[in-house]
Amino acid sequence: MNETMDISIDFSRLKLANPVFTASGTCGYAEELADFMDVNQLGGFITKSVTVKPRMGNDTPRVVETDSGMLNAIGLANLGLEAFIQEKLPAISKLTVPVFVNVAGETIEDYVAVAQRLATEQAIAGFELNISCPNVAKGGLSFGTDPAQVTEITSAVKQAAGDKILMVKLSPCVTDISVIARAAVEAGADVLSLVNTFTAMVIDIESRKPVLANRTGGLSGPAIKPIAVYMVNKVFNEVTKERGIPILGLGGIRTASDAVEFIIAGATAVAIGTANFVEPNCAVKIIEGIKKYCDGKEIKNIRELIGSLE
Repeated sequence: MNETMDISIDFSRLKLANPVFTASGTCGYAEELADFMDVNQLGGFITKSVTVKPRMGNDTPRVVETDSGMLNAIGLANLGLEAFIQEKLPAISKLTVPVFVNVAGETIEDYVAVAQRLATEQAIAGFELNISCPNVAKGGLSFGTDPAQVTEITSAVKQAAGDKILMVKLSPCVTDISVIARAAVEAGADVLSLVNTFTAMVIDIESRKPVLANRTGGLSGPAIKPIAVYMVNKVFNEVTKERGIPILGLGGIRTASDAVEFIIAGATAVAIGTANFVEPNCAVKIIEGIKKYCDGKEIKNIRELIGSLE
């Protein structure tokens, strides 16, 4: 393999060793992956959502497999801000990989409180603003579908985040994702993360009831990949390219080929989500696969690939 090949990326104000993250909600708070892979081999790590107060989440069943993916309606179950600081941050602080905390809430004040509390923590590189979760009864999705609210919440959290990088996670459940992306960028987003899951339903035909206790959940996995690639390319061309804003692309990535597809579409980096449940160390394999692809194509710097769709 070509030793001069460079797969490092510029991710806002960070220089990352490679373009592969794990997606929020699929790998806990990093310790959960320790038996399967060295988290420090990743380009970046995104924690499970953190809210001001602990959340039990939705009733079970809250996960169901589909033909080409899965639905989840976890409902942002998490241990809460203070327990996160006491119980999870010590282990996170030992990592050498940049860590982003996924921030969620029901009000703008909730989001601001989490960002403000964590803004001085040196172990944290930035925040992923979760304004697009489709399986929470209130908040979440409504923030992510209204440009005015996207502007308001992004601006407020940007101010609270201090010098941390602010990544805004976009919902695909909108008429024009570029409108939402533009609102986030103009309000101060340093990075855009897209796409989150699609609102969907599975029905038990025997009982004639939804399989999920929450009725609906978020569809992820291979089924959504072609739509996610399209949306990344659309936002790249219409919003981020001229502004130099990185995109974290996600949605059904299982292989290095999938990851490269997102990068060619305009993503600077990619995040692996549902595939982690099938193969917990797949992110490391994808990193190696990206290297092999670049080597085979005689690409010396992966940045040549970003947005290179003809």
